[in-house]
Amino acid sequence: MDKLLQINALYNLLELELFIFISTLVFGAWSFYKFFLRELSEERHRNLKRHHRNIFKYYIPMVAFFILFYCFNLFPEGLSDFIKLKIYIALITYFLGLFVFVRVARLLLLQYLFLGSMKAGVPILLVNIFSLFLFVVLVLWSASVVFGIQLAPLLTTSAVFSIILGLALQDTLGNIFAGISLQMDRSFEIGDWLEVANGNGPKIIGQVKEITWRSTVLVGWSFEIMYLPNRTMASSQISNFSSGDFPIIRSQSFKIGFRQNHEQVRQLLLKSCESLNSILRSPAPICFVSEISESWLNFKLIYYIQDYGQQFIVGDQVLEEALKALNEANIPIVPQSFQLIQKT
Repeated sequence: MDKLLQINALYNLLELELFIFISTLVFGAWSFYKFFLRELSEERHRNLKRHHRNIFKYYIPMVAFFILFYCFNLFPEGLSDFIKLKIYIALITYFLGLFVFVRVARLLLLQYLFLGSMKAGVPILLVNIFSLFLFVVLVLWSASVVFGIQLAPLLTTSAVFSIILGLALQDTLGNIFAGISLQMDRSFEIGDWLEVANGNGPKIIGQVKEITWRSTVLVGWSFEIMYLPNRTMASSQISNFSSGDFPIIRSQSFKIGFRQNHEQVRQLLLKSCESLNSILRSPAPICFVSEISESWLNFKLIYYIQDYGQQFIVGDQVLEEALKALNEANIPIVPQSFQLIQKT
């Protein structure tokens, strides 16, 4: 074990200052959550609490092993059996501390991003890339300092292997970099409703649930889960209906008999929208005659909503209120007529 390890370097890393630093990060992350993230949704509260529990699950053994290591420092140096056991305890303490540090750094970044985006959520892709980069850096640094491995020859030897691996994983890497590009561009966020069109294929409509290493996860109208590769998303035409800059426009049509009071019908249809809080007051709903025939007029009621995901529910409410108002005024809807032609 002495030949594999830089024992003095390992012991120097396990100083009280480093233990205090990691402990401060752990409790700092918990305090940040308790004082600054109270307005998160219940689902995100459960998610963050799970992260904190996982950290404490490894932090407590780290504390126990550090105390044990500190107690071994009190034994005389001549006890060889205790010295060998001390080395193993030091290694376990170091790797537990390394793991806790990476996890708590990842959680701090996650909570910081949540602070700026409590409503929309946080794309986990950026957090995962940060934690992976930090983990790789610490592993390479530990290999050099603790195990005395010369990294320069190792990195030179692995260059060819890296090229081969990069070619084999070019599709995966393309999705990763496409995901990073989507997040840097911020064309959509978690919770947004998107319409994705790629070529001549059918349009895909769904709400953004997550952005992972490989794909963007959408939830459709029927709660179906759709995984779209990030490269596909980056090359598609994306319409975002949740940007908040413009309201969502929707309409309903009603065919009314030609002899009915046209102005009364218009006012009844507009009044049916006033009782619905989900319809915006500005821009105000409008109603006009869009089509005319010998026996009926087609009234088109246009209204605006803010939540794209509620459009079918709001549409049903508008239809119900409008039909109720027309029935109370004894104004019937003109039924559709079909003409059957028999071929001989």
